Amino acid sequence: MGIAEELKEIVLSGTDISREEAIALWNSDIEELTKAADEIRKSFCGDCFDICTIVNAKSGKCTEDCKYCAQSSHYQRADVQTYGLLSKSELLKDAESNMKKGVLRYSIVTSGKALSDGEIDEVCESIRLIREKCGIEVCVSLGLVDECQFRKIKKAGASRVHCNLETSEKYFPKVCSTHTYEDKIKTIKAAKKAGLSVCSGGIIGLGETEKDRIDMIFTVKELGVKSVPLNFLNPIKGTPYENNSVVSDDEARRCAAVFRFIIPDAAIRLAGGRGIMEDKGRACFKGGANAAISGDMLTTSGITVERDMKMIDELGFEVMIYNG
Repeated sequence: MGIAEELKEIVLSGTDISREEAIALWNSDIEELTKAADEIRKSFCGDCFDICTIVNAKSGKCTEDCKYCAQSSHYQRADVQTYGLLSKSELLKDAESNMKKGVLRYSIVTSGKALSDGEIDEVCESIRLIREKCGIEVCVSLGLVDECQFRKIKKAGASRVHCNLETSEKYFPKVCSTHTYEDKIKTIKAAKKAGLSVCSGGIIGLGETEKDRIDMIFTVKELGVKSVPLNFLNPIKGTPYENNSVVSDDEARRCAAVFRFIIPDAAIRLAGGRGIMEDKGRACFKGGANAAISGDMLTTSGITVERDMKMIDELGFEVMIYNG
């Protein structure tokens, strides 16, 4: 029996694996690893598949220097659109369009370190309208928001907050210098105190080590997060990471599988970078992942909802809200 099979039995018994075991698991046979991860997924989550879409509700001119992002004012590409908050009618129209396609979660995403109180109020108006008119679950990704602002957002009808850790605490300073890892964690804790669930994960391919990836997911686990976005760097020309190598499909499979072992009852959500994968994430969904962001990403093309719905059905999943 290989290590993946041994650790699978430990996880299925309800016992957590350690960092050391996760590191050993990372180098195990990939077929054994992904098969075991899918068995864990089925045991803890059944055949539920949580699909969501995002809207770039405020674009460009971001003050932060995240080295992977084309919206940063430090190296923004000329072909990236710049605009302020979309109106509530624009957001409602987009939310309704996604709802009609079968999407159950819709996330309002804005560029910038944080929104002003006035912008928070505008977003709240949009959330209320969307919830009233089409009932789709609303998530938000609004930067470094405080607890008071989160309470307004929850009262307006949002159910979840997205705030990626991006990588490990040790590696984060090499990715961004204009805010800290602790700022991220403080935001996540504020959202939870306000009664909101949290979606938090990271980006693979920033130059981090396997240990950085494992440290990040253990931090996510310690924060009690049950929706974990797994992004793969899409190197964008003009950003500091433009020459980084694209993560291979097998490396993506390994990430999804190991993350499943670490947080067995989470929605492991393939997100940015899935569009450049040869199989669009299909093998990851057969090896532990059970959620996705569909449609276009913020500044890059994604996969259509229609195509994703077809794949989800072919793989035997059922689209539904999953909260862990």
